[in-house]
Amino acid sequence: MADLQDEPDAPTAAIGAPDRPRPEPTPRAEGQEPAPGSTAAPTAGPAPAPTHEPQADAPPDPLDPDVRARVTALLREHPVADGYNTLAQVLVNTPWHDVELGESSLDTDIPRLRHGGVGAQFWSLMVPADCPDPVSATLERVDRIRTLVDACPEGLRLAQAVGDLADARNHGRIASLFGPVAAHALGDSLGTVRAYHALGVRAVALTATTSWTRTGLTRFGQEAVREFNRLGMLIDLSGAAPETARDILGAANVPLIFTRSSARALTDHPLNVTDELVAGLPENGGVCLVSFAPAQVARAGRPACTQDVADHIQHLRDVVGPEHIGLSGGYGLTGDAPRTVGLEDASCYPVLLAELIDRGWDDTDLAALTWGNLARVIRDVDFAARAAQPRRGPSTATIEDLDPR
Repeated sequence: MADLQDEPDAPTAAIGAPDRPRPEPTPRAEGQEPAPGSTAAPTAGPAPAPTHEPQADAPPDPLDPDVRARVTALLREHPVADGYNTLAQVLVNTPWHDVELGESSLDTDIPRLRHGGVGAQFWSLMVPADCPDPVSATLERVDRIRTLVDACPEGLRLAQAVGDLADARNHGRIASLFGPVAAHALGDSLGTVRAYHALGVRAVALTATTSWTRTGLTRFGQEAVREFNRLGMLIDLSGAAPETARDILGAANVPLIFTRSSARALTDHPLNVTDELVAGLPENGGVCLVSFAPAQVARAGRPACTQDVADHIQHLRDVVGPEHIGLSGGYGLTGDAPRTVGLEDASCYPVLLAELIDRGWDDTDLAALTWGNLARVIRDVDFAARAAQPRRGPSTATIEDLDPR
């Protein structure tokens, strides 16, 4: 029953660090292409093992040594569970990136995730609203992230239930969760939902891009939500129509999440959440994962910075309390993408935590922000699904049955 633990044990190895000797890579001739499925760029020989030690030309640490020690100790016990990384899109377009050993053209790789104290990551499978074949495009993203996880067994581990979070953490791996997938990539089919679930997808974003999510939930939308709950798939309300989000918050019997929503009261952005809407989270038990994306946190026409993200976190904490907020770096971008100053890549979570410490946050609230709140939602959704499945079989309803035109 290890997978029913409420709280996993402390990790036995640093997050992402090997807990057994790494096999020597097979040498390749200069210019030879990597083996199919590899995520690494061609090299002229074995690459050096990753290290946590700063390089000789690394910039000076921006944190005070005492604050750095406190943050490091905190993240060792309560690593970051991040809600949204878009690396899958980059890997679909340009798959030959060395994510395992380090990739200068990206803001995400395993060394940066380790340095940032990340212990769990949702890998986004979202595709654009105007994608001509969203199901196929989503499956391509699933394939790229599954290939990445398989290719990096010393750093990443697939997580499909709460027990997998504990297992990955106790073995020093970064728990890798698939999702969210966009509502319009479900093909208006509950069979497609179950197929995604079988592939490991564990979150669905109810974006306002389907007939059943655009202005509140239709009968098919309500049935889809029941099927998500039965399967144990988290429901993401970032990008949902306000009417849809209110409908679900009012009726849900499991916690909900906003995977990438900062405060609309501070920055008027369509993905951000109003105080009125987010105020429903405490009763629901859900979590708003605060985005670091510059467009969602910038204020007063100046470049976004660490302090802006902290302002959004502080504001939402004041509205819903420290038990209902988390982190959403929004990393997985190429080097030329806009960045929030101070939080440029996946190694920078300690900088944000240091800012919150400077504002008086204690370790209990920081631990809830980094790991505890999102892990609790995953646990509660998982447990609710286990309870529902003996009572409710797979739904055979179709959109034609429930929403005839």
